[in-house]
Amino acid sequence: METPIAARSLDRLPKAHLHLHFTGSMRHPTLVELAGEHGIHLPQALATDWPPKLRATDERGWFRFQRLYDIARSVLRRPEDIRRLLREAAEDEREAGTGWLEIQVDPSGYAALFDGLTATLELILDAARAAERDTGVGIGVMVAANRTRHPLDARALARLARQYAGRGVVSFGLNNDERRGRAREFEAAFRIARRAGLISAPHGGELQGPRSIRECLDELEADRVGHGIRVVEDPHLVERVATQGVTLEICPTSNVALGVFEQMEHVPLRRLFDSGVPIALGTDDPLLFGPRLVEQYRIAREVFGFSDPELAELARMSIRASGAPESLKKEMLAGVDSWLAEEPGAAPAG
Repeated sequence: METPIAARSLDRLPKAHLHLHFTGSMRHPTLVELAGEHGIHLPQALATDWPPKLRATDERGWFRFQRLYDIARSVLRRPEDIRRLLREAAEDEREAGTGWLEIQVDPSGYAALFDGLTATLELILDAARAAERDTGVGIGVMVAANRTRHPLDARALARLARQYAGRGVVSFGLNNDERRGRAREFEAAFRIARRAGLISAPHGGELQGPRSIRECLDELEADRVGHGIRVVEDPHLVERVATQGVTLEICPTSNVALGVFEQMEHVPLRRLFDSGVPIALGTDDPLLFGPRLVEQYRIAREVFGFSDPELAELARMSIRASGAPESLKKEMLAGVDSWLAEEPGAAPAG
C-alpha cells in the first residue's frame, strides 16, 4: 500500500477574501447567542436544522433565502454586536491564512438602528480598524447597493462611499437578485464610485446569464464581478473577461447551495481557470452555507484537481484583484512564493 503524499497546508497559504457579505460572515453560535440575548425567535433552519437547505433559482426559493438573511441581520442591534461580528470574522480569516478581507455591506440595512447612513458606516469602519489591530488581518470595506431598491438609493451610497475612499472604503458593489434590477440602471452610482478611485465590483452572472455580466462590464466598468460563474454560457465572453483581466469572485459552495449548479463537479472552476480567467475564491455567506474560505481551496484541490502551484496562482489572483495597500500585496505575494517553496507536509519554521 502506497503512503499518501503529504500536501501543503491550505490555511498557511496567504490569500485575500473578496466575496464575503457582512451579516453572512457571522458565526452560527454567535447568531444563536445574540438571538437569545435580544429575544428574537430563530426558525429551525437557523437554529437546530442549520445550515438551512436552500435554493434560489426560483422566486420562492430566493424569497426564503432573503427572509432567513433578514432574520439573521435582525440580531445585530447594538454597536458591540457590530464590533463582535467584525472581530470574529477577522479571527476566522486569520485562521484561514487570509491577509486581506474585503467585507461588503449595505449600510442602509442598519441605518435606522445606528443614527443614519454616515454614522452606521463610521461604526463599521471603526469596528473594522479595531478587528484589524486585534488580528493582524487587513480589512477593507465594500459599500454595496441593493439592486432591488431605487437607483437613487445607490447614488446616495456611492456618494457616501466616496467620502470614505482612502479611509477604509476600497470598493463599491451591487448585490441582491439580478432578476429584479439590471446593472445598467446603476451606472450613475458606479460612475461616482469609480471617479473616487473605488474598485467596481458588482454581482452578476449568478441567477442570470451572460447578459448580466456584459452589463457589468459595459455599463459599470467592472474590475471584478461577484460570482460571474455563468460566463461559461458564452465562450466569447469568457475570452473577453480573460483578456480584460476582470476577476470573477467565484463561490463554489454558494453556487451549489443555491441551485445555480446541481453538483459541485458542475461548477466550471477548472474550465475558467484553464481559460485564463482571473479568479478569487470566496464564501458569499458562510452563516447560511456553512463552509468558509479554506474549504473553497480544498474543493479546488480535491474536486477539481488543482495542484499546489495552481492553488498558489488562485491565491495570487485574489491578492492582485484586492483593494489592499500595495505594500501588503507585495508582502502577501512573497508569502505565497514561500508557501510554494516549502516541502509538502513540512512543519512551519519557528
